Amino acid sequence: MSDSSLLLTLAELVSINSVNSSYDGGPGEAELAAYVRMFFDHRGIETWEQEVFPGRNNVIARLPGRDPSRRIVLEAHMDTVSVKGMSIPPFEPRVAEGRMYGRGACDTKAGLATMMHALADLKAEGITPPCEVWLAAVVDEEYSYRGVVKLCEAITAAASIVAEPTELRAVIATKGVLRWRIVVRGKSAHSSKPHLGVNAIHHMSRVVLALEEMHARFAENAPHPLLGTATGNVGVITGGTQVNFVPDQCAIEIDRRLLPGEKVEEVLARYETLLGELRQQHSGLDVFMEAPMLTDEALETPESEDVVQVASGVLAELGLNASPCGVSFSCDASKLARAGVPTIVFGPGSIDRAHAAVEYVELDQVQLALEFHKRFLKSFV
Repeated sequence: MSDSSLLLTLAELVSINSVNSSYDGGPGEAELAAYVRMFFDHRGIETWEQEVFPGRNNVIARLPGRDPSRRIVLEAHMDTVSVKGMSIPPFEPRVAEGRMYGRGACDTKAGLATMMHALADLKAEGITPPCEVWLAAVVDEEYSYRGVVKLCEAITAAASIVAEPTELRAVIATKGVLRWRIVVRGKSAHSSKPHLGVNAIHHMSRVVLALEEMHARFAENAPHPLLGTATGNVGVITGGTQVNFVPDQCAIEIDRRLLPGEKVEEVLARYETLLGELRQQHSGLDVFMEAPMLTDEALETPESEDVVQVASGVLAELGLNASPCGVSFSCDASKLARAGVPTIVFGPGSIDRAHAAVEYVELDQVQLALEFHKRFLKSFV
């Protein structure tokens, strides 16, 4: 395969608007899924689809291996976040200074393109890998992870590599994420007589300050060797109807990043305990937590797993950093791990470019990622 062929595929992927349909009326992944399936159909590689939502399907490609009882899964998501706030044309891929620009170039169409070409190259070269290989191009990673959840319903595999921008590092640990709302109820009144009401925003201010103190104390705990400490962030606040009303409701949304070993139920219980203490301290505070909007526990793959050992060996062969590492973001990998598949995260580009106003990926990393996948597939026995 030539560099230009891989570059062309990446450009064509970027040019397709696959913004998750949960964001700003995005069209979803259907057009991109059709492209991925056509790519493999033209190369004589078996494909099929899994319906996740109506009109939004995972695409799976299969390359037979010498040992049909063992399987490797390469997984990449097709959806992107919104283009809101971008300062470059999102779907006009442009190459400059060794980079490709556009929405999804980094997160994670570059990773998807390298996986697609790895299978295509092995097929074209007449190479049968030691294990059966699946490439799963999935939907909905950027919103609620339903694509990978569907993939995991009946999957068995000896190893999985999930495409995300890791700057060509083998990631064996990721933080989990927990998101939910806390709501304070007050009592409405005219703003000229605020004493007749209960100001929900005032009460929520006490909650927010208490959460700030709670989150600051995370730094006092022993850090995870690869991930550091847990974090918490109040990212959204809404309340009130108009300025001359005493607000009768205020809500916040919390993003809590989880470390390996932290359980969702235990974390939520600690927040409930905090709210109970606040109720005792402040008369009339009517505060409650809603059910989580998103839950995803952390990933931690032992270094002794074959997927880690083989990946590290290939990276060393390529002259790259072979030491496994951790990242603060969450992704599809943890769901595959919970399904019993030893999993790492790997891909070209930096997470700092993902979701950015100017998104790009370094093309030399894209080429190295392709070579990594080909060598990995040939080496994993």
